[in-house]
Amino acid sequence: MKHAGGILRRLRTFGVILGALLMLVVGFWLRGVLSAPAAAAVENQAVSGANQAPAGGQEEETTWWTCSMHPQIKLPKPGLCPICGMQLIPLKGNQEKAGSLRELSIGEDARKLMEIETVPVERRFVETRVRMVGKVDYDETRLKYITAWIPGRLDRLFVDYTGVPVQKGDHMVSLYSPELLSAQEELLQAVKVTARVSDSSSSLMRQTTEATVKAAREKLRLWGLTEAQIAEIEQRGTPSDHMTIYAPAGGIVIHKSAQEGMYVNTGTRIYTIADLSRVWVRLDAYESDLMWLRYGQPVEFTAESYPGEVFTGTVSFIDPMLTEATRTVKVRVDVSNPDLRLKPGMFVRAEVRAEVAAAGRVMNPSLAGKWVCPMHPDVIKDSPGSCDICGMPLVSTESLGYVGAAPTDADKPLVIPTSAALVTGTRAIVYVEVPNQEKPTYEGREIVLGPQAGDFYLVRSGLQEGERVVARGNFKLDAELQIQAKPSMMTPEGGGGGGMHMDMGGAKAKSNEPNAMPNMTMSVPAGVRIALQNVVAAGDAVEQAVTGQELSSIRHAFADLQPAVQAVPKGQLTGPIVMQWQEYAMLLTNDAVEGKGVDTLTDAQRVAGTLRQHLQSMTAAFGLDQAAKPMAMSVRVPAAFHQQFDKVVEGYLRVGKVLASDQPDQAKVAAKETLDALHAVDMKLLEGDAHMLWMKDAAGLEKSLDAIGRAQDVEKIRQAFALLSEQLAGAVKRFGWTGGGSLYRIHCPMAFNNRGADWLQDTDQVHNPYFGAAMPTCGSVVEVIATEQQKETREP
Repeated sequence: MKHAGGILRRLRTFGVILGALLMLVVGFWLRGVLSAPAAAAVENQAVSGANQAPAGGQEEETTWWTCSMHPQIKLPKPGLCPICGMQLIPLKGNQEKAGSLRELSIGEDARKLMEIETVPVERRFVETRVRMVGKVDYDETRLKYITAWIPGRLDRLFVDYTGVPVQKGDHMVSLYSPELLSAQEELLQAVKVTARVSDSSSSLMRQTTEATVKAAREKLRLWGLTEAQIAEIEQRGTPSDHMTIYAPAGGIVIHKSAQEGMYVNTGTRIYTIADLSRVWVRLDAYESDLMWLRYGQPVEFTAESYPGEVFTGTVSFIDPMLTEATRTVKVRVDVSNPDLRLKPGMFVRAEVRAEVAAAGRVMNPSLAGKWVCPMHPDVIKDSPGSCDICGMPLVSTESLGYVGAAPTDADKPLVIPTSAALVTGTRAIVYVEVPNQEKPTYEGREIVLGPQAGDFYLVRSGLQEGERVVARGNFKLDAELQIQAKPSMMTPEGGGGGGMHMDMGGAKAKSNEPNAMPNMTMSVPAGVRIALQNVVAAGDAVEQAVTGQELSSIRHAFADLQPAVQAVPKGQLTGPIVMQWQEYAMLLTNDAVEGKGVDTLTDAQRVAGTLRQHLQSMTAAFGLDQAAKPMAMSVRVPAAFHQQFDKVVEGYLRVGKVLASDQPDQAKVAAKETLDALHAVDMKLLEGDAHMLWMKDAAGLEKSLDAIGRAQDVEKIRQAFALLSEQLAGAVKRFGWTGGGSLYRIHCPMAFNNRGADWLQDTDQVHNPYFGAAMPTCGSVVEVIATEQQKETREP
């Protein structure tokens, strides 16, 4: 019985354990059902339900609800997201078919749930406030120095400590000087001789003695004696071995550099006197605020010593050099200080209020149409002339960045609230309300931003006055476009959800999706194709200009791109092709607008890189791959030139490989060898256009290779290699190579602080030269530049 009882107890224990295990399995199964797989099942049910027509042959519209953060969640009724708890938004039934790649229609209920608010795009003067901190300092133009003008001994210092206020003409020093004694004796002797010959009949004698007296007086005057002191010496008739030095101006003695009894030489500083009736305030301005600061602007500031009291001054100098450690620029302000309340060293907080006009100009009614002195900002006149203080010619305030005398509507900048822009660097995505639609409809649009002024962004391109942009709820609209796999801020190339899928990098569409974009190679009319080829040619001109590194030429090349884009006859396009061209036209126009305003070569290279990606995508989408490379197929290159040029390409490839292996010293050696190979290329083998093209390419390649050889650190080497890669890619396209295999152009979007950069390899296996071992595989192939088939088309 005991044995049977033990068996029963073990069976009961086993049953309990088995039951617990079953409950645990069921719990895990339920957890899985309530997570992503369950959401996928709900989504499948939604799709199947949407595709099934109800009884009676009438298609019933069904509303499905999803999460803007987790688009895999699709439920048949509103509520909260089971993952993050956000309010669900309608997906099916409240959407209309879009009229463009970035267009979205929703129902009124969805608009209310998304809490969408729109504001008009308007032209208006906006105010921005630039806040700075700094300290009070001496006005350097009001510092006076008392120095010894002759060698001697300081027998007495009448001011024997700093901080003493003095007036102009106060006695400061008693100086003993043997040289002074002899100079006075010379004067007295000359005076006596002049008195003796005053009655002489010889005019020459009188003139000579009078000139001697005048020279002796001038010598003493230049040594610091006043006219009264010199007259006293002549009246007394005896020389003195001491002289008194007087204060040249009033102020506060801030430095005493000598002691009684010291022997001093000519030029030895004794006192420093500061006139504090005017002081300087030195402020630190962040580089992002410099666009709003102008010479002559009024400044308000407060001092810690006088809380609540506001002082005013005028910007008199903006330092041309940036302090790299703090990324700030020194701004100097002239301040009147008649009561001497502001003390040098006081900490202050300052603010400049700038009313912003178009093109980054500043409104200031008090300076509109005026003329100001470039040295003294307080000297302001109504007409041209000269400064009353220094005599310099006055300059117009308009030349300093102010709006003219009569601001017009054209001076008002186009602005949108900061909340309306989903910023992506120098550009942004905004959602524009499409008017005259049955349901609320919004169109995503990429725009080029100007600077931020307070609560507004200035708009450089992409919007028109009067349009309404979404100022609240725009992120939810962006999330909805992601769900539909349309281009958005988070997915600029589309993809990632359901519905239309556009791969803007290669214009590939999912063939199993009903809204997939069809192949458009055969659908483009001849007139449109020619216009698109002109756009590509304008892009090639930008590449060449960037290679030349002349900013003025680069800006002109970008400016020429914009009319080429506008010249495409989009009226000849029909169907889905219209939507795709609108997308490319928007992107390319923004490239042109941003490019024609670049200020640095680095910015030009960044924008040119973005333009290159857009053009590569466009040529693939519209079947212009061959038309985009006319130069590579038209230049006739003899075999002897190829043998020499191939060595340059091989040397470049070695530089890239050693950089990918983090060997900067070896990269410099390889660059030197490549430079030698470049010098060995005989340009006489080329004729006509090919000869001129090679001369230009060779000059750019030589400059970049030399920069690699002279670089002091690996970062500089990689920067020079990025430019070398752009230059060599263009040369290979034009002249080809016979080194065997294919060359692959690879793009790394994270290089140089996400600016992105390309390079060439003879293999499609990524070996990143910009990150090395840190991220060796960062990058993807964007173009095959030279293939065996291309080599066979060239002259043997």
